Amino acid sequence: MSAADTPKRSMRTPLGRVRNLGAAHSGTSDFWRQRITGVAMTLLMIPALVIIMMLLGRNQVYAAQTLSSIPVAVILLLFIFASAWHMKIGMQVVIEDYVHNEKLKLVSVMLNNFFSIGVALASTYAILKLSSGV
Repeated sequence: MSAADTPKRSMRTPLGRVRNLGAAHSGTSDFWRQRITGVAMTLLMIPALVIIMMLLGRNQVYAAQTLSSIPVAVILLLFIFASAWHMKIGMQVVIEDYVHNEKLKLVSVMLNNFFSIGVALASTYAILKLSSGV
């Protein structure tokens, strides 16, 4: 037997090999992305809540004036993007863990992606429309 024919020996355990070659190849990155978006939402939650509380009971003109401020619009947009991304990742983990039919899992993940993108786009459109005064 030549050196090319001999099987490669690994010091890793079978569990270690499995963890490195998971089906999704993204478990660790999704874990960190969800933690980062969670921290971002935590930091943005207080200013977003203050802005929302300022808008309660006000008319559209006041809302447009408040949202026409660039820092206010940016804070709300960042909060929306972080929330939608966090929601997408969290729901995808639940779907991948608890839906066992592969076709249903694929459709569910696709619908989750579309829903998250739709929520982010609709919210972004609303903020941009209000902030532009149109």
